[in-house]
Amino acid sequence: MEFFNNAITQVNSIVWSNVLVVICLVAGVYFSIRLKFPQIRLFKDMIHLLVKADPDSKSGITPFQAFATTVGSRVGMGSVAGVATGIYFGGPGAVFWMWVLGLLGAATALMESTLAQAYKTKINGEYIGGPALFIERGLKIKPYAVLFALATILGPGILMPGLHANSVASTFQRSFGTGMITGGVILCVFLAIVVFGGVKRIGKFAEKAAPIMCLVYMLMAIGIVVIYFKNIPGVIGQIFGSAFGVDAVFGGIVGSAIAWGVKRGVYSTEAGQGSGAIVSAAAEVTHPAKQGLVQALSVYIVSFIVCTSTAIILLLSNSYNVINETTGKMIVEYLPGSQYGVGWSQDILEATYGSLLGGKLFAIIIVLFVFTSLIGYEYQAESNVNYLFKGKKTAVWVIRTIFILSTFSGVLVNADIIWTMGDTGAGIMTWLNIIAVALMSKQAFAIFKDYEEQKKQGKDPVFHPEQFGIDDPEGIWAIEEKRN
Repeated sequence: MEFFNNAITQVNSIVWSNVLVVICLVAGVYFSIRLKFPQIRLFKDMIHLLVKADPDSKSGITPFQAFATTVGSRVGMGSVAGVATGIYFGGPGAVFWMWVLGLLGAATALMESTLAQAYKTKINGEYIGGPALFIERGLKIKPYAVLFALATILGPGILMPGLHANSVASTFQRSFGTGMITGGVILCVFLAIVVFGGVKRIGKFAEKAAPIMCLVYMLMAIGIVVIYFKNIPGVIGQIFGSAFGVDAVFGGIVGSAIAWGVKRGVYSTEAGQGSGAIVSAAAEVTHPAKQGLVQALSVYIVSFIVCTSTAIILLLSNSYNVINETTGKMIVEYLPGSQYGVGWSQDILEATYGSLLGGKLFAIIIVLFVFTSLIGYEYQAESNVNYLFKGKKTAVWVIRTIFILSTFSGVLVNADIIWTMGDTGAGIMTWLNIIAVALMSKQAFAIFKDYEEQKKQGKDPVFHPEQFGIDDPEGIWAIEEKRN
């Protein structure tokens, strides 16, 4: 086991080198500039496309269901325990770089989701797509596409689920006294009921759960702001000061602030990872850029509402520790002997709101966070199994079973190695996806320009793939145009 732990840690350090951090930031800047910052300029369009009534689709899910499923998969442990991890290793400055990644990552999410929509196909009567499809059909590099599909099955399908099961079981253990095994079994039973129902059931669950859990968690954070309002100026100064090495206390770890801020930002928002693009392809819209804008908004929700809520809860209440990775010495230790993770948020919320609201209600929110993350993960893995095995139902049932077992394994394995495994899976996907999106960026820019030009003409934009040299398998876009 020690050899396995060391091997995973070594692989993770290579995958998440500073090179990937720089690539994620540079890609976000480049996409934002070339598209003239649509994540700011077209914010009104994002809201309109999200709330616009859409008919149910026989072959896919609605844009809002795709949005909710993506938000659900993003709003998981990365938004709670992940933020705590970023602060532990990068200090308050890591929060600033999470925001930067959120702003720039919205453009990256727009690009990858637009491409996923443009190249989607239909298997067993349902839409599927994502990086594997647009790599094969757009770049014409089948081995590269297969590699991404395998990485997605390995990451969201096998390496990443255990972290969430471990967190939810430990949270319930603290709040309700249930054992880790019991918590894992209960979670996996309910998870199986949803994922074995397919993408339609996943979408319907996510569209109901995601808004509720985000709202309740945000209200808890607002309560912390009211109680600790005197600490606001100091915390703001710490966030911006330590982000650039100006703060005397955290000045020595500015590199860690950037690295961990971007790393945790990618993990929580999944911008650039390609996973949101997979879910986006399942939505039925008249133009790919529509779902691209909706997915850009989902990055905002995660970065500036959920992740920020966690940062507010921890920083305003001084419920965090910070370590210097290089020296191994504690820089700040407000919680002596406390390990970073979801427990930091749980403890301060329970102390603030009491056992019922702060403890048990928070535990229920964490379950919803985890549950929606897991169903999003399963769909990502299943979609790529469909791609590799051409929709063979046996393969789909096998990956669903493996996914449930991988989730349950999280309650049996050390939490530290679970985090490392999850990071590694996300990092491999990000490497493969961000390069592919960059290589296909010219086409994505053209598709988005087509959307804006049709809007200027007063039209409801409709996509004609042949204008961009894209084959339309089974007449998917022709069917959608006729339906709408």
